[in-house]
Amino acid sequence: QVQLVESGGGLVQPGGSLRLSCAAAASGSIFSIYTMGWYRQAPGKQRELVAAITSAGTTNYADSVKGRFTLSRDYTKNTMYLQMNSLKPEDTAVYYCNANRLRSGVRYDSWGQGTQVTVSS
Repeated sequence: QVQLVESGGGLVQPGGSLRLSCAAAASGSIFSIYTMGWYRQAPGKQRELVAAITSAGTTNYADSVKGRFTLSRDYTKNTMYLQMNSLKPEDTAVYYCNANRLRSGVRYDSWGQGTQVTVSS
């Protein structure tokens, strides 16, 4: 597990952009072994995966954000970023940073505190 601190949420108009950051309290070598990603949850709805990046650098995106969001990680800063462009009102949610790894076939998750993203005119 790793401690995660999120930032970058806020209010933006449709079509605008935001960049979310997730800083991990870990060394680069430890940070690199985790699959990391962003989940989001709107009121009354299930938490859903937005994007994830593996330790090998492979990225996965939800169909709803593909082409608009870009996930990256900076190993020198132990930080993951989610660049969100062309934002839509349906992107409004609390966004949570996630880090996880498998140990003996069991998945262990760490979560950030969440950051609110609101897309509205």
